[in-house]
Amino acid sequence: MTPISKIRVAIIDNSVQPEIYRPVEHWSRHLDVPWEAFVAREGHWPDPAAFSHIILTGSEASILEREPWAEAEAALVREAAGAGAAILGSCWGHQLIAFALAGEKHVRRAARPEIGWISVRVDAPDPLLGPAGTSAFTFSSHYDEVCDLPPGFEVLASSEACAVQGFRLRGRAVWGLQCHPEIDIPTGLRFLRDLVGCGFKGRESLLEALGQTPRDSGLIRGIVRAFLTGG
Repeated sequence: MTPISKIRVAIIDNSVQPEIYRPVEHWSRHLDVPWEAFVAREGHWPDPAAFSHIILTGSEASILEREPWAEAEAALVREAAGAGAAILGSCWGHQLIAFALAGEKHVRRAARPEIGWISVRVDAPDPLLGPAGTSAFTFSSHYDEVCDLPPGFEVLASSEACAVQGFRLRGRAVWGLQCHPEIDIPTGLRFLRDLVGCGFKGRESLLEALGQTPRDSGLIRGIVRAFLTGG
């Protein structure tokens, strides 16, 4: 466990259209420790030795159509994991961890996208998500997914449409979450409206999500606390 006085967080911003998607804003509001942001699309990377914790944000990009910066980020994840850093990936960041540490065959296009507020089931106990058998509501926006993880990974959570909503690298402080627990209801609604306004793919799914009753169980509080304290 890293002493709280020694914690320093790097947030890797994987946004492509920052005028619409602002993940550093979403994550930093939940951090009360020192943090610094790095913009992936600009090739701006942290020194893994200088940070105890690394957050990989979501992205409008696809893990299946990787730009050079995504390959560079995968190499960084391998280096940071090898050095013992605590790593947490959300959505695209979750997929990137699986790609970087398990391989390309462990990410794929989802059978159907999950857009809006979904129920996530906890299938294995873990400090980030709580006891097995519980469920919670959170925001989601993904077209790709993680699949068929090898034995070095433990699947922590699932949903109706996605078998790997969360995982942990066994024995390590490395987690992936397919959902967006950091996005609260007002932010989620604004994000969906902006995606519709800019003509983003999946207009029907986006409009359907805007017609839902938003439900957020506040998973982010326990997730951040467990991540920073080492789970």
